[in-house]
Amino acid sequence: MQAPTRTFITALRRRARPVACLIAAMGICAMPARTASAAGTAPATATATATACTRPVYLTFDTGHMGVAPLVADILKRHGVRVTFFLANERTRTGGSSLDDEWAPWWKERAAEGHAFGSHTWDHDLWQADAADGALRVRPTMGPLAGRARTLTPAGYCEELDRPARRFEAMTGQRMHAWFRAPGGRTSPALLQAAQACGYTHVGWSPAGFLGDELPSDKHPNARLLERALRDIRPGDILVAHLGIWSRQDPWAPAVLEPLIAGLKARGMCFATLREHPVHGRAGLRTPSPPRADGGAAGSLAVGSSAAHGALR
Repeated sequence: MQAPTRTFITALRRRARPVACLIAAMGICAMPARTASAAGTAPATATATATACTRPVYLTFDTGHMGVAPLVADILKRHGVRVTFFLANERTRTGGSSLDDEWAPWWKERAAEGHAFGSHTWDHDLWQADAADGALRVRPTMGPLAGRARTLTPAGYCEELDRPARRFEAMTGQRMHAWFRAPGGRTSPALLQAAQACGYTHVGWSPAGFLGDELPSDKHPNARLLERALRDIRPGDILVAHLGIWSRQDPWAPAVLEPLIAGLKARGMCFATLREHPVHGRAGLRTPSPPRADGGAAGSLAVGSSAAHGALR
């Protein structure tokens, strides 16, 4: 994977300057970065972090176009913050996908650093409605059926959850936890039951934890999103952001992520992965089922037309 160009990094830093001015006005200074642990020592370090973290927040990232992923990883490492990533195979700015061979080394590095991981479905399937016999009407925003509604059996939905888990294990040599986040947070009792039947627990986010990075930047500028987050987030909240949103003109992560971390630490909070969450931490490591022999749209019963692709991206 090629690193971002110097021009791209410079442009991102310039976008962050207005937010830096806000941070200075609020009297919040960057916290000293902790030294990241060496690869192979993640479990012990994670346990030590959980012991020391008494007022935790749980920062999570869903995949996206991955344009800000190297910057996000650099900020997290510099501040000694571990997060939970939810993986889908999403289209990237380089023309590939977020779980392809280009990004495999990036995911392997994050796993070695002690981050945690869950499934976001393979094709970023947005729930639309429940169908007969426990089936689910969904609309994938990625993959060969992007933008077209399809109906998945419960077994087919489990296959969508398992595919990122199998790919993650192939890329990193580690098993994924049995968490999933439904794209857009859209669920139903039937969807949750289908996921629970194959061992997955859904993880949403707290109301104050919606960081707003997928909202239009002209109506929701970064400085306002940061100010709201620092005002409203409380210990125990689960936060959600993305590794790149196609529709947002002024990227969130370059301007907000670092001052958000510094500001929450200045308020006495700390960061933990979902492994340390009092409820979700009970979920075990996922043993994904073998891939289906047909290799395609597992559980697909019908395909029809739907709204245009990419409503949330």
